[in-house]
Amino acid sequence: MAKKDKLSERQQNILHYVWEYMTSNSRPPTIREIGEAVKISSTSVVNYNLTKLVDKGLLERQAEVSRGLRLTDKALHFIGQVPKAVSGLINVPLMGDIVASEPLEVGDTSGLYDPIEISASMLPDRVKSEDLFALRVNGDSMIDAMVSEGDIVVMKRQSEARNGDMVAVWLTPDDTTTLKYFYNEGEKVRLQPANPTMDPIYVSPASVQVQGKVVMVMRQTA
Repeated sequence: MAKKDKLSERQQNILHYVWEYMTSNSRPPTIREIGEAVKISSTSVVNYNLTKLVDKGLLERQAEVSRGLRLTDKALHFIGQVPKAVSGLINVPLMGDIVASEPLEVGDTSGLYDPIEISASMLPDRVKSEDLFALRVNGDSMIDAMVSEGDIVVMKRQSEARNGDMVAVWLTPDDTTTLKYFYNEGEKVRLQPANPTMDPIYVSPASVQVQGKVVMVMRQTA
């Protein structure tokens, strides 16, 4: 890293915290969460350092979007989360599309896509490659979570979810699928979009089957 690109200790702490938070929670942290984690009481000081990280090409930021942070490839190199060799790559089957808007009927998309290659080092700890699959995103209901039309979400197969997890769910009565934040509220499950223009979906717990949890988002740049 060139001298002008060198990071202060505070900026390094912020960058590492953003990485750790995103790998654990499948979404970026808020300004206040960053401040609490790196012991900065002023949100303006956090904002200043985030701007410096953007200027140095380590973060992309949508200031008008809540949690609007994304680590760049340069940041992943800096953190050390990129493969040192081709042997660090794994193949993940791309199974089809998932809707990040209103649920749509399930279609048979098997065999339409080739596997995608990702670095094993970019995955959260204790995630096995054989448990992974990928889906291409349609719709914009998760835009504030930095998941846009055409992005690819890498999923860990699991049938249960904790509140706040971003999951792919199958709504069994209508045979539809969608990508949303999951909240079990007792008599109802709330499927929450990350788009202020869209309303949550409320369904019976018996009618929801979790298919997997998002562990990585691959941005469509073309």
